[in-house]
Amino acid sequence: MEQTKQKIHSFLMFEGTAEEAMTTYTSLFDQSEIISMIHYGPDESGIEGSVLHATFSIKGQEFMASDSNVKHDFTFTPSISMFVTCDSEEEIDVAYAKLSQGGEILMPLAAYSFSSKFGWINDKFGVSWQLSLPLEL
Repeated sequence: MEQTKQKIHSFLMFEGTAEEAMTTYTSLFDQSEIISMIHYGPDESGIEGSVLHATFSIKGQEFMASDSNVKHDFTFTPSISMFVTCDSEEEIDVAYAKLSQGGEILMPLAAYSFSSKFGWINDKFGVSWQLSLPLEL
């Protein structure tokens, strides 16, 4: 079967921290990388060097991101979150520790009826993460 290019991407809009956030996220999980990144240049509408547009992947799933050049009255909300099914206890422990640094813990990392280990965090960039280790592991 021919693999098709992903046509729907979650798009994360940051205010000056897009590159740092993507670097953090892609360092935590296998099959993760910054695929492409275009920065604002001199005399463009955004702050020079900030991210105009980028594509990155986490566990093979592609996302898009940018640094907004306009100040908005809104930001991220936990009503939409990144739900990551982790492959090992080490992976969930490391990701939870790193993502909770400077962030807010919404549910502590623990065993729950639906997951052998689960935690929910708003990271320091404002992005909400649900990390889960399946019951069968």
